[in-house]
Amino acid sequence: MTGKTISHYKILEKLGEGGMGIVYLAEDTKLKRKVALKFLPPSFSVDEESKQRFIKEAQSASALDHNNICTIFEIDETENKELFIAMAYYDGETLKEKIKNKPLNKDEAIDIIIQSAEGLIKAHEIGIIHRDIKPANIFISSEGVVKILDFGIAKVSGQTQLTQKGSLIGTLAYMSPEQASGETADQRTDVWSLGVVLYEMITGQQPFKGGYDQAIIYSIFNEEPEPIQNLRKDIPAELEQTILKALAKDKKARYPSLKESFRIYIKFTNPCPQRKVNWMIQNSYCG
Repeated sequence: MTGKTISHYKILEKLGEGGMGIVYLAEDTKLKRKVALKFLPPSFSVDEESKQRFIKEAQSASALDHNNICTIFEIDETENKELFIAMAYYDGETLKEKIKNKPLNKDEAIDIIIQSAEGLIKAHEIGIIHRDIKPANIFISSEGVVKILDFGIAKVSGQTQLTQKGSLIGTLAYMSPEQASGETADQRTDVWSLGVVLYEMITGQQPFKGGYDQAIIYSIFNEEPEPIQNLRKDIPAELEQTILKALAKDKKARYPSLKESFRIYIKFTNPCPQRKVNWMIQNSYCG
């Protein structure tokens, strides 16, 4: 694929691949800028239902305009009817690459989770649920700006289900119990996944794990995460309680939304960041 020109995009190099497709770095020959091109699996081209579902999802994602959400420029297809999506390209690394099974500095983890929440709040405001929040879908630019990637499997609230009934969408280790059960996702689904990500950033390990899929599912439904205080002594109890509430197995006991109720109670070791978000209350412990 490297060196080929697709539409007005010249493929420069392969950036990576996953279950939802292959991503290439390309040059937009019209606007003379670098972009990321994501090519969808072949099944999206041969299955008309999957194709239309993706197009609808991409159209929804393209409506998101926020500093913490990756910008989508267009969707198109090759001469061979292979679907692709053109997105903004950023220098930096994914959170998955950044953590690599090691905990982050507490303040850095909080800053990343705040920026991620800001982007998700914007999506939730227009009825879009991400449903696949995980470190691989949180990109951190070289300037330290978080960009949420891959709203391609997002659900538009109030519209027809974009996935077949009973199918699992997302990445198992970050799925909420209701999502793993195939139930309808809502804002609390993203609250759970963001809680898993924060736990992993703080501790260097996932809260729910196992050697195979069924073991992970069992852990999600039946086990509690290892106490953070057992893994790291410098994390305030208030922050641990916040994470545990986000990971409540009964979604009714979870924070109902990021905007109104996902509040961080934490004593920062450095001066409190200037970043303002709706869901941080004024009496957060900043020192």
